[in-house]
Amino acid sequence: MTESWDTIADWYAERLQSGSAMHDFSRDILLDRLPPRLDGQHVLDLGCGEGIITRALAARGVSTHGIDPSPRMIAHAQEAERLEPSGATFTVDDGCTLATIATASMDWVTAGLSLNNVPDLNAALTAVRRVLTPGGSLAFTIPHPCFETPHATWTETAPVRRVIGDYLTEGFWRSANPEGARRAGNQHRTLSTYLTALIGNGFALKTIDEPAPDATVIAAQPHRAGLPPFIVLHACRA
Repeated sequence: MTESWDTIADWYAERLQSGSAMHDFSRDILLDRLPPRLDGQHVLDLGCGEGIITRALAARGVSTHGIDPSPRMIAHAQEAERLEPSGATFTVDDGCTLATIATASMDWVTAGLSLNNVPDLNAALTAVRRVLTPGGSLAFTIPHPCFETPHATWTETAPVRRVIGDYLTEGFWRSANPEGARRAGNQHRTLSTYLTALIGNGFALKTIDEPAPDATVIAAQPHRAGLPPFIVLHACRA
């Protein structure tokens, strides 16, 4: 069976809810790009999955809405919200169109490890710009394009080092790892593609960071010490 985000949704939600150092780290570095309090503002979480970032945003006193194209993921997000209400809301929607979101209705858009899944980056950024208020912000994380290339591996002997795949070959690929989320598919793009798309779609880049893995990530995956697993970017609607 070819996996999709719907078919791995139960596994993915259980993994996050039982504790995933990498996902907690990716959530935290994204939240660090936003002000500690966002009272009265409206935030859209694009590609929210089971809602790990959406709920954290709602805890900051913000009106937060999560969208995801996977109905099963949204069902998990809604169930988590039912069990521990945060005020977040969730809807099935396509990140390339954001058809359920009104124009100029959001002060922030967040995208935690999701823009690397949309098939059309320019369409997604066009949609994000449409729903943002003038001067509104987009903050997002992606797997580091330089190190998380298609079919990258690790050496089998010490010292363990990352073996990079074909960085310049862009497009859709699937991981063969049966315990990896990217078995559902992932869009590999170079860093320059992301930056050029932001500029071309009317965004001004504010910050770009490559956070070092924290102690929790290194404890769970010692071989990741010394390499940033993600890039986090903050851009404003120009």
